[in-house]
Amino acid sequence: MHSVLSGQSHRLATFADLPRIVEIYNATIPSRQVTADLEPVTVESRIQWFHEHLPESRPLWVLEANAQVVAWLSFSSFYGRPAYCHTVELSLYVEESVRRSGLGTYLLREAIAHAPRLKVNRLLAFIFGHNTPSLALFEKQGFECWGGLPGVAVLDGAQKDLLILGYAVQA
Repeated sequence: MHSVLSGQSHRLATFADLPRIVEIYNATIPSRQVTADLEPVTVESRIQWFHEHLPESRPLWVLEANAQVVAWLSFSSFYGRPAYCHTVELSLYVEESVRRSGLGTYLLREAIAHAPRLKVNRLLAFIFGHNTPSLALFEKQGFECWGGLPGVAVLDGAQKDLLILGYAVQA
């Protein structure tokens, strides 16, 4: 467990955290800024996803403040083929009430530092082009735009771009 500020820490997620992880995720859907899901997901629909996050290779972290999960970060396999085993996709979600408080920066820095222990040399983030807060957060930590997929998401009738941000991990 790592201390952030008084009363805040991150740790490996447990199955008991899954409802809160889903709640934080679902709260981002209406903004049409963070995820391509258009309707809330269920805890049941995320069970397999949860079990794919193995602590030794693809961890799922939660961050607590005052004994409540307020953010989470996942390392997910990229594209599911063996040649990509040293590349992961990061997903980072922070409860709205604590955004812009440094928690996202903390989790992202921890993920970068932890990557070599997972034998990961490339970190990816898929972020909508109109999600300027997330783009700024990742770019501030050294992520660069490695590509883009113009108009691939349709959100409320509008085509939106998806940017691929990447980070080359220093061993």
